[in-house]
Amino acid sequence: MDRPRSILGGIMNPVTLYFHGDLDFFLAPDHKGRPVVYPLEEQAAVKHPVESLGAPHTEVEALVVDGRGVGFDHLLRGGEIVHVHPWNDLPPSDLLIPLRPPPPRPLRFVIDTHLGKLATYLRMLGFDACYRNDYDDAHLAAIAAAETRVLLSRDRGLLKRKQVVYGYCPRETEPRSQLISVLRRYRLADDIHPWRRCVRCNGLLAPVDKALILDRLEPKTRLYYDEFQQCQSCGQIYWRGSHFERMAAFIEDVKREAKT
Repeated sequence: MDRPRSILGGIMNPVTLYFHGDLDFFLAPDHKGRPVVYPLEEQAAVKHPVESLGAPHTEVEALVVDGRGVGFDHLLRGGEIVHVHPWNDLPPSDLLIPLRPPPPRPLRFVIDTHLGKLATYLRMLGFDACYRNDYDDAHLAAIAAAETRVLLSRDRGLLKRKQVVYGYCPRETEPRSQLISVLRRYRLADDIHPWRRCVRCNGLLAPVDKALILDRLEPKTRLYYDEFQQCQSCGQIYWRGSHFERMAAFIEDVKREAKT
């Protein structure tokens, strides 16, 4: 059976894609802010042109083809109009087809090696943030899949891996702005519970008697502080020292901004 062909030559009629919201962040400069005409040489799942043009599937929250909500596996045959929507610019509810199950709560993260400061901030706010600076892409993707974690990365190729179900690309390069972006994306401002995770290893903190750690404290710390927490994984000791008020103010500012 002959494939459909356009009047212009030997390929099928192209499809036209509209990328909504900030999804044009992922597009080539000459595609930004305009519909993109994509040639089809054969039938293909709608996921293929979306990712070929730059947008990872993890960033797409809804797809509408010729006025009908569809999933990633919907076959394009040529000539269709495709609307691609991010989480914060969705079509009417009657056109929404879930592209993935909701991520389980409480949300857990695995974080790309280039986002170490973001990992520290998330841990400081109490979130489970798996991070090591020696994980390669395959390991990050495997952790995201096996542990149902949200993968945070600015590497589009990593986010396009098939096994990655949940993922987000912070558009910003500055860590504080990245943090606010993640909190907004997953509506986490009310889930902030600081001072319960180790910023070094992600372990949980627990109160520890001062007498048990006295030999590990500096003289001034022994003299001026009496309440301590210790990481149950790596043994790191925490107390509310001179830096505490500055960190508490940072957390309140971030929380307030994430709600706007």
